Amino acid sequence: MTKISDSAKKGIYLLPNLFTTGALFAGYYSIIAGINGKFEIAAISVFIAALLDGLDGRVARLTNTESAFGEQYDSLSDLISFGLAPSLLMYNWSLHSLGQIHPVMGKIGWLVAFIYAVSGALRLARFNVQIGTIDKAYFQGLPSPAAAALVSSFVWVAVDHGFTGESLQFVSLGITLIAGLLMVSRFRYYSFKTLPFKESVPFVWILLLVMIFVLLTLAPAKVLLVVFSGYAISGIIFTLYSLKKNRADKKKAVEDEKE
Repeated sequence: MTKISDSAKKGIYLLPNLFTTGALFAGYYSIIAGINGKFEIAAISVFIAALLDGLDGRVARLTNTESAFGEQYDSLSDLISFGLAPSLLMYNWSLHSLGQIHPVMGKIGWLVAFIYAVSGALRLARFNVQIGTIDKAYFQGLPSPAAAALVSSFVWVAVDHGFTGESLQFVSLGITLIAGLLMVSRFRYYSFKTLPFKESVPFVWILLLVMIFVLLTLAPAKVLLVVFSGYAISGIIFTLYSLKKNRADKKKAVEDEKE
């Protein structure tokens, strides 16, 4: 008889996996909403998925209910919510209209959407195999939730301002391709895992948080687009600055040795 593993005997932890299931549901609902032409709701659903995805891991750590099953389930959920959902949202809203220009352009449209989806899958796979071996303070490549937020906030802002996907089809093409390629790039992005949540911080931090909440209340779509666009650019700037600094340090070290 086949032996039953210890994890199978113990079952699974309900609370963190409940949040993961909620994130998966929001991502799946985003796909359904996008197919039905409810693009604003589809974009908002991606952000709900991101919020729930950010909570499941923290809940697991706080309640000491982390498990290998939870990690794998979370990755599969992320693939749906931050890989497939944003790519299909952008395709259904805008990229499909490229076929009206020429059949070849239509193929380019869905191929770019596929590039985004497969980049999300590769990003998640690379992250899983690098756990425990890389600096926790930084991500290698744009995190898939941030890429999904960039794409979704762009659609949200465009819909809010009455733009059609057809009128922004080339902008959509560029944003989808760039977001996908940034996920599999080697640019380093700050992970925010080293923020001093359990330590005392200057009072100005509270004021900044209040300002963020106020801005999100007044214009959530615009604020989210600005924030995640800035985050996507930050990794490029930080990596290029680090490379330049390392070259300068090596050059200085060589000069010091010659002296």
